[in-house]
Amino acid sequence: MNLLASGKTNAKTSKNKRNTAIMYIAPFNQNERGTNLCPKASNGCAAACLYNSGRGKFSNVKQARINKANYFVSDKRKFTKQLLDELVKLNNKGKFAVRLNGTSDVDFIKLIDLHHNVDVLESLPNLTFYDYTKVLTRVKRYAGTNYRLTFSRSETNEHEAVEALTVGSPISVVFSTKKGEPLPSEYLGHTVVDGDEADDIMLDKRGAYVLGLRFKGSNSDRIEAVDSGFVVNVNKLKDEVKNNGELVQG
Repeated sequence: MNLLASGKTNAKTSKNKRNTAIMYIAPFNQNERGTNLCPKASNGCAAACLYNSGRGKFSNVKQARINKANYFVSDKRKFTKQLLDELVKLNNKGKFAVRLNGTSDVDFIKLIDLHHNVDVLESLPNLTFYDYTKVLTRVKRYAGTNYRLTFSRSETNEHEAVEALTVGSPISVVFSTKKGEPLPSEYLGHTVVDGDEADDIMLDKRGAYVLGLRFKGSNSDRIEAVDSGFVVNVNKLKDEVKNNGELVQG
């Protein structure tokens, strides 16, 4: 089985202006060894996970992603060798944006170098890598490289999200805003950019800003995700802004 899939098969990456490749493997501990492939995921993040959205609703798609996760945890060296081979072939085809963590949070770039002594960021110039991550040290590690990372804010790591902003990294924030409704204009003192317009926006816009995303889970998931604080409640946010404004005026 191929590890990388065309971005055209995904509702969000299909909006990208770049040719895109993306890899989906089952998140969290959904593999035969129970290895957590999203080690920093919060409970709210788990409830809101896009793993079950889109094509992920189909049992055959879920099983394919579980198979990849099983492959990875059982033989990281073989898995990363296949991934490297696929990246080399992609690089030979031309310029591509590559997202290795469609539903996981693993440093595959580091693992390829560890197991095969290949720095793909330097050796594959036609590829531009990007991802979301909850690992702040990874954001700092790849700052200024060909791997653009956006720190993913949750209900348990907002202090790290603030730190990511201070070092010039964008952060992603999921809002309770519904499809077709505008996102808040500002959060944590930074401009909110509509991240639903395309998946590769982080490759075009540099610096510290908030990449706003609308919650896309089911109504039952929405309650848990919002109540946990993972999804920012825009109505509560509006009330806080209003109250703060009244305090200032007073």
